[in-house]
Amino acid sequence: MTTLNPAARAALPWRKSSFSGANESQCVEVAPLAAVGREGIAVRDSKRPDGPIVQVGLGAFAAFISYTRRQTV
Repeated sequence: MTTLNPAARAALPWRKSSFSGANESQCVEVAPLAAVGREGIAVRDSKRPDGPIVQVGLGAFAAFISYTRRQTV
């Protein structure tokens, strides 16, 4: 796995999960890695923007989203 340098991290267009709601203690943010010339999706804890980033392939992320949409909340 490759890491992102600080400039690449800052260039990512982060979006907070729509399920974050009023409870700000359990939020994730996602960003397309295409913004920095890579393929996949970056995922991070919104409370720790300088913390670790998980990089996920497009197929794996699509499968994850599909799975979560089938679950009841």
